[in-house]
Amino acid sequence: MHKPLYAERALLQDGEVRNAAPRRRARSVKVNLAESPLSWLHARGHISPRQFAAGEQLRNDYERAQLGARVTMAWDATPVSRARAAENSLITATNAQLAARQRFTTALEAAGPGLTDILWRVVCGLEALPEAEKALGWPTRSGKLVLMIALDRVAAYYRVP
Repeated sequence: MHKPLYAERALLQDGEVRNAAPRRRARSVKVNLAESPLSWLHARGHISPRQFAAGEQLRNDYERAQLGARVTMAWDATPVSRARAAENSLITATNAQLAARQRFTTALEAAGPGLTDILWRVVCGLEALPEAEKALGWPTRSGKLVLMIALDRVAAYYRVP
C-alpha cells in the first residue's frame, strides 16, 4: 500500500470536496491523496476483498505493461516510417511488458462489452466513481453495480479465490 498523504479540503453543502481554500469558515475533511478509488471502495466495504484483489491485479498489469500516457520525452531514435515505429516499439518492449499487455487486454475482454469503460476509468484511470459516472453519462450510483459486475468477471479471469 502507499504511504498516506493527507490534505485538508473544504466540504461544500452538496457534499462536493473543493481544493481551493474557502473564504468563509466551512467544514473541512481530511483526504488521503495517495488512496486509489478502488482502495477507497474496499476500505468502506463497498466491494469484496476478491473484487479488490482482481482490480489491483488488473492495475498491476496495466502499470507493468506501461500502457499509461508518457509524461516525459521519448528519447528513442526517430523511426523512418510508421511501420518501423510499431516494429521498433515491440522490439524494445520486454517479455514481461508484452505478457502484462496480453493479460490486461484479455482481462478487459473477459469483463465484456459495456463494462470496460467504468472498469478502466476507476481501476486504471484512477477516477472517482461519481466522476466516472458523470463522464459516461450514467445515472448517479449506477456505476458501483456495473463496476462490481466487471470486477467479478475480472476476478474469474485472474482466478482470484
